[in-house]
Amino acid sequence: MTKVIALMSTSLDGYVADANDGVAEVFDWYFSGDVEVPTASGSSGMTFRVSAPSADHLRGLMAEVGAMLTGRRTFEVAGGWGGQHPWDIPAFVATHAVPDGWPLPGSTVQFVTDGIESAVVRAKSAAGPKSVGVHGAETIQQCLDAGLLDEIHIDLAAVLLGAGVRLFDHVANTPVVLGNPTVIAGVGVTHLRYPVHTP
Repeated sequence: MTKVIALMSTSLDGYVADANDGVAEVFDWYFSGDVEVPTASGSSGMTFRVSAPSADHLRGLMAEVGAMLTGRRTFEVAGGWGGQHPWDIPAFVATHAVPDGWPLPGSTVQFVTDGIESAVVRAKSAAGPKSVGVHGAETIQQCLDAGLLDEIHIDLAAVLLGAGVRLFDHVANTPVVLGNPTVIAGVGVTHLRYPVHTP
């Protein structure tokens, strides 16, 4: 069965971005080591340099995830990934309207305008036997509220931001009961993976 997994880096106090939408501090761990982990897409030219435990973690995650689901804000902050997600997988953007100029010719980025449930169905279909990664605070909250998340994966960065965009600011159906996490300690980050217990 295809799993739906939230994937986010957050500060220790729960922020995914600072007050100016900056993400440098929560993403510092991607460049805090000496083990190179290139992304699958040659067009992005992105190579992470992380600690050995984080490298194993990232390689496993990239092999596991077969499609990505994000919201419009994440899509825009990422510049639409130039039309190709860096992991070289289909990306689905849950949005109210397709942005001007999209979809780009040859792009693997698709837009879903009829709700989060439909977006998850389409991403699962594209992922096949692999997992769907969900990125972006609002999209993760929507999936959580709709009972669509199987796991929450947090890369907990060793920083306190104090203000900004919170990952779980508007969760409607609380408390959400989570199972015991798997824990991987990296450099500047702790990787936590919680199963979500659905009622």
